[in-house]
Amino acid sequence: MQGLRARIRPHFVLWLTLMWVILLGEISWGNVLGGLALALLIVLALPLPKVPRDHHRVRWSKLAVFVIVWFGDLIVASAKVAWLALRPAAPPRSAILKVPMRVSNELVLYLATCAYNLQPGGAVTDLDIANREWTIHVLNAETEEDIARERRSVAKLERQMIDIFESRG
Repeated sequence: MQGLRARIRPHFVLWLTLMWVILLGEISWGNVLGGLALALLIVLALPLPKVPRDHHRVRWSKLAVFVIVWFGDLIVASAKVAWLALRPAAPPRSAILKVPMRVSNELVLYLATCAYNLQPGGAVTDLDIANREWTIHVLNAETEEDIARERRSVAKLERQMIDIFESRG
């Protein structure tokens, strides 16, 4: 009984129920009860472990600033990639680089990987968790300065993730 009680987390059940009702687009008793039944089935059949927090706290103000700046960078990166695709020149030289990541928490490493992969122009192609190292593909690596700029960009992302998620509470 204790294992069953540990699987049911009320906030997950409410969240899944809400998502079901939003997906169906109409608030009715049937949709709410159906969503509740489906949410209970999901949390019982597919239990997820608790997210390891290691007594860290999230710095919400820095996270908000990061998200706003990240969206601005997304627009700029999208324009740069569009220009590389549409310009009347040969495709740019690309590169595969190995870059270290100093984040200590695997969840933070995952979040950093997602943030990097969602930006056009580069992608994490391999993630070495044991050595905390990314292998990245960089779209525009014409010069050594382009490569150095990308390394600085990854280092900046790493510092931001550490500052936001890995500060001790």
